[in-house]
Amino acid sequence: GKGAVMRMGDQDRQAIPAISTGSLGLDIALGIGGLPKGRIVEIYGPESSGKTTLTLSVIAQAQKAGATCAFVDAEHALDPEYAGKLGVNVDDLLVSQPDTGEQAL
Repeated sequence: GKGAVMRMGDQDRQAIPAISTGSLGLDIALGIGGLPKGRIVEIYGPESSGKTTLTLSVIAQAQKAGATCAFVDAEHALDPEYAGKLGVNVDDLLVSQPDTGEQAL
């Protein structure tokens, strides 16, 4: 439909609100002060590289700001106790544990 394809130069640039990652260095490196608010963000990396810790830290920051958050647990390994220790309100966290990538979307 109309507006599905456009030239990026035709749109006014908008400031993108961000949610802090909880790491000042990473927030600065990302260029907007964290991860974009209201967007789906995929955290990808090798096993034991800190993906879950980073994600839970961002969720804790977002919840403190009043946001509702969802965690897609593709590995079926989310530890609610660990999440709570990182500041996540696990009672308010939406969790999906899909069997396939297609189910996650």
